[in-house]
Amino acid sequence: MTVIISDIKSQQINYINPEGTTISTRIIVPKGFERTREETGSYGQYLRNLPLKKDGAKVLYYDGSEKENYDVYVAVVKQEIGNRDLHQCADAVMRVKADYLWKKGRYEDIHFNFTNGWRADYSKWMEGKRIRVSGNKSYWIDATSPSNSYSDYWKYMQMIFAYAGSLSLSKELVYVDIKDLEIGDVFIQGGSPGHAIVVVDMAVNKRTNEKIFLLAQSFMPAQEFQVLDNNNGNLGPWYSDSFSDILYTPEWTF
Repeated sequence: MTVIISDIKSQQINYINPEGTTISTRIIVPKGFERTREETGSYGQYLRNLPLKKDGAKVLYYDGSEKENYDVYVAVVKQEIGNRDLHQCADAVMRVKADYLWKKGRYEDIHFNFTNGWRADYSKWMEGKRIRVSGNKSYWIDATSPSNSYSDYWKYMQMIFAYAGSLSLSKELVYVDIKDLEIGDVFIQGGSPGHAIVVVDMAVNKRTNEKIFLLAQSFMPAQEFQVLDNNNGNLGPWYSDSFSDILYTPEWTF
């Protein structure tokens, strides 16, 4: 009996180290490429070293049910997402940046705009203030004692998830030319629905200067952060910066 593995899946196998526990140790760089150098303690280094669930693990939805792979993802980030339908696409992008800033103690830098344009600063939340939303208006109220516990931080992020999204995030971000792409940059289409994915690793071919990158997303309904597959090339899960005006990903076309 002869078992035939599809060309795509056999290619993917060559780019996966099942023993790797982070993005940088799980996903192998194609021949001729080297990972970019990221400063110690940088956001790029943080994303590249996000912890992963065991190889072959399936993405879980917020209710604990499984998302079948269907060639969508090659790895699942190991992190809690809560049990509410909140941790969707733009939410995951905002969350991973906020997590980095929180762990670095850069609390003043944690702030996001609601869809109505109102800015929610984590520094105010730390003071014990809480957010009230009435119709299209949002405002702070004095509610509790100052705190910076992870539990209170997560409650803040759930407010962000509930009242911000791809539309508001797209208005906050600054355009970057593809030739200047770096780890941490975001591909985004704001709207209802919209979508957002983030660059979590990058490598370069020193001979040709071609850049390749890995992408991660959440989606709807709320689900775990996942490193995307790439079914449109011969670089395994890696995407090349040589794409034209359209970026094809498994569940969204930008």
